[in-house]
Amino acid sequence: MLTHEDIWRGIDRLARHAQTSPSGLARRAGLDSTTFNPSKRVSADGKKPRWPSTESIAKALAAAHLDFDDFASLISGTPRTGALPSRGLADTAAADPFDPTGYPTGADWDAIPFPGLAPGEAFALTVQDTTMLPVYRPGDRLVVSHEAPTRVGDRIVVQRRDGTRGAWTLAEKTIQSVRLSPLDPSKPDFNLPLTQIGWLARIVWVSQ
Repeated sequence: MLTHEDIWRGIDRLARHAQTSPSGLARRAGLDSTTFNPSKRVSADGKKPRWPSTESIAKALAAAHLDFDDFASLISGTPRTGALPSRGLADTAAADPFDPTGYPTGADWDAIPFPGLAPGEAFALTVQDTTMLPVYRPGDRLVVSHEAPTRVGDRIVVQRRDGTRGAWTLAEKTIQSVRLSPLDPSKPDFNLPLTQIGWLARIVWVSQ
């Protein structure tokens, strides 16, 4: 049975999927901008929970190009077949959101529809800052796959053992290190020892 908290968590995740805030999602859906605000989720005295209407959820889903099955997946945190787990590229958390092999783990993932790939084959990371200009901008989604072989010249995501991650071009790979080229051509290449790498995976598709 879905709870009041479940429904509002789903709306917050829906807004993140649409790369906007709850207020921005409401505006995009043609609703009053305060429809999904935290102040609308309980009564004025804070004692009675308020529920969003089915109509407002339907309009928000239409604005995000999702359906009610997708919304259920957002609530549960379990992607549908044909949907990919998704989160911010630079997100950090107390618990690593990836398992030791570099695959998504834990509940704090959104889900985005992506035909042709199953959740176990790839995941999506959203660019959150300007460190990868001029190639990737904030809001761009990178679909990353461990199943795709990596070759020199490929663009890849690298997660270091300290939990930080970013996108680079693979310039060279040896038995001891990789040489990475920044996406900004004005910056120099650098060598990263394999002992400092948690995992790396190829970028197979980009939504810009």
